[in-house]
Amino acid sequence: MPDSPEQTAALDAFVRREIGPFDGALQLRRVEGGQSNPTFLVDAGAHRLVLRRKPAGTLLPSAHAVEREYRVLRALEGSAVPVPRARVLCEDPAVIGSSFYLMDFAEGRILTDQTLPGMAPAQRRAHYAEMARVMAALHGLDWRARGLEGFGREGGYIARQLERWTRQYRASETRRIDAMERLIDWLPAHVPPQEGTALVHGDFRLDNLVFHPSEPRIVAVLDWELATLGDALADFAYHCLSWRLQLGTHRTLAGLDPLPEGIPTEAEHVADYGRARGGERHDIPHWSYHMAFNMFRLAAIQQGVARRALDGNAANSRAAQVAARVEATAQAGWQAAEQAGAEVPR
Repeated sequence: MPDSPEQTAALDAFVRREIGPFDGALQLRRVEGGQSNPTFLVDAGAHRLVLRRKPAGTLLPSAHAVEREYRVLRALEGSAVPVPRARVLCEDPAVIGSSFYLMDFAEGRILTDQTLPGMAPAQRRAHYAEMARVMAALHGLDWRARGLEGFGREGGYIARQLERWTRQYRASETRRIDAMERLIDWLPAHVPPQEGTALVHGDFRLDNLVFHPSEPRIVAVLDWELATLGDALADFAYHCLSWRLQLGTHRTLAGLDPLPEGIPTEAEHVADYGRARGGERHDIPHWSYHMAFNMFRLAAIQQGVARRALDGNAANSRAAQVAARVEATAQAGWQAAEQAGAEVPR
């Protein structure tokens, strides 16, 4: 929320100037669920908007880049990847104390339980096929034509991500975790070759999607904070962590045997993605490595949330619970690394 009546008044004036006049007072409501950039529902008369801002307090280097979120939303408007309409970016901290942007509210369903309870098997299958389709559309996008030249560097994505998330992890580390130390040593030495450069989302999961109110169709992909130019296969592998990990606040597919009828296996979902990309490949090279990399990256993200919880400025009231999951995620990452041929350092 704005931190003072003066900031609330400044935001009210900003919305009237940049979005349009409206009757009555500006109404803001915090949206719980995100662990990173605080998100607010903004009602300004007939205008229903969403505000995304940087969190308060000391932030890790390069984290919470709402400016990058805004840029990619503008670039994707009208593309095969559905996104909310981005309205305006404000980088003046005098308004609400930090940079923020406003986008249109996307009407629809946000689903948080990957088992899709209450749906018929055919509906479950269609929702998962739609996720694979939209990811394939994202990774097949001509990002240069969309004005995203310079949004990231071409090639070397995993190596750069390992450097970034190791640095972020060290900056937020609270205790030694052996599995993380092993991954930090092993992953950079075994990076597989990258197959081209794509626009990647970085956090493509069920609860970052808005589905049509009644159809198995995605109408908006949300939370582009981690988007960059990178490795499509690594991005898709992150999306598939639901089959591998318990994620605490979200019901995942890990450990379910059998899966609810209609939900694809991990291999079937990989095959759906491959077909949507226009190929017949039903597997992904170096899959265990990509899984290990993504579990390491997720553990580093979780550690950042845990650190912010300790510092008292986490964006989600449940953030402190994340700390207990960091070690479990890292251990699962090391198990995947062992599947990829790692040996425990002696």
